[in-house]
Amino acid sequence: MEFHRFNSSSSSSSDSNHHLQPCSSSLSSQRSMASIPSLNSIHHPFTATHNLLTTLTSHTSYTSSLTLSGDFIFTGSSDREIKSWNRTHLGSSNYNMVFSAGKGAIKSLVVHSNKLFSAHQDHKIRVWKISNNQNHEQKHTLLATLPTFTDRISKGLIPKNHVKIRRHKKCTWVHHVDTVSALALSKDGTLLYSVSWDRTIKIWRTKDFTCLESLINAHDDAINAVAVSDDGHVYTGSADKRIKVWKKKQDEKTHTLLESLEKHNSGINAIALSNSNDKNLLLYSGACDRSILVWEKGHDGKMVVVGALRGHTKSILCLAVVVDLICSGSEDKTIRIWRSIDHKEYYCLAVLEGHRGPIKSLTMVEHHCDPSEETSFIVYSGSLDCDIKYKLVLTKVLQISNNQSRPHAIKFDWVVTLWKTRTVAGDNFSIEN
Repeated sequence: MEFHRFNSSSSSSSDSNHHLQPCSSSLSSQRSMASIPSLNSIHHPFTATHNLLTTLTSHTSYTSSLTLSGDFIFTGSSDREIKSWNRTHLGSSNYNMVFSAGKGAIKSLVVHSNKLFSAHQDHKIRVWKISNNQNHEQKHTLLATLPTFTDRISKGLIPKNHVKIRRHKKCTWVHHVDTVSALALSKDGTLLYSVSWDRTIKIWRTKDFTCLESLINAHDDAINAVAVSDDGHVYTGSADKRIKVWKKKQDEKTHTLLESLEKHNSGINAIALSNSNDKNLLLYSGACDRSILVWEKGHDGKMVVVGALRGHTKSILCLAVVVDLICSGSEDKTIRIWRSIDHKEYYCLAVLEGHRGPIKSLTMVEHHCDPSEETSFIVYSGSLDCDIKYKLVLTKVLQISNNQSRPHAIKFDWVVTLWKTRTVAGDNFSIEN
């Protein structure tokens, strides 16, 4: 297994502050390439209404990550706390104090089976066991901190496993040496992928938490996002303006780079996949250039950009996609709900306002209601309000109803707010351009 060495300019904890805000003010005002056509249509046969359902406050700092698992929402904050909320009884006091560990913000949360994986600003990944009692209350126990002690010792005994991270410092390749920014799971849950501001991608076996592989210097700058398709393609988005596609080919031991996608004018903050099957897969990417680029597979199997969704006035910070609905959260403090028609036209169904800070995280889930009514979805969004000294978490729930039944799922970060939205056939909806 070959590993590329870090050079002296590799990211370190001492210089990671410039990554805390996804884009500088100059980048956030930069437009995407004018040659990429806009896919959003102004006139469409759908309207959307929404209203606030409830607001939750509990964290003493802003929410830095969100994820759903069954009846529970997990929220991670910048003050290293994780809390679980029962979605069937949402209320400011109806949460379980889960755990606090490490230092700095919790950047990403993913759940597989009875395990919760958390990515931390202190360069670690932690694994928690989720247990439910008869009262539907959860208990959470720390199972492991990655890399594990066994991994560190076994790899550390072999000199070739040490890589250079700074001029006079080395460590084993199983270590992240900067903020772990995002996590993703393989379809079967056997593999965990982590990306970091240290420019590496690491692959972990979820059964025993062993680090199987590390792609060092995978990008030229901090990696901010990762997504995995059902067929095993790994997509990573970076501050170097590139999306890279990786795959572990049959009979090979390591992932190899398949292609590098370069159409954004500035750093990439978020990526999301729609249909995960290989034939109809769509990739959405959001960046500091205020655009969401839409990619599809060409006849040769390579990803091709087909257009852009425009409307946000500042950086795109988060994305989530389920079937034909796309959610985008922005530094402009708004959430936009987009609908795809045959992946050729896109309509902005709603622009949700109410957050007082940038929106960095969201998730969406189908809302089960009366079968005779329209299909509904609830969106949980998180945002940061820089004007509040003690940045409280506000949780807004957004419910979307459609004439056709379709499953959806989406994600946001920072403060959390709850909205309720209904989408019905009706008059043309005038969207903001």
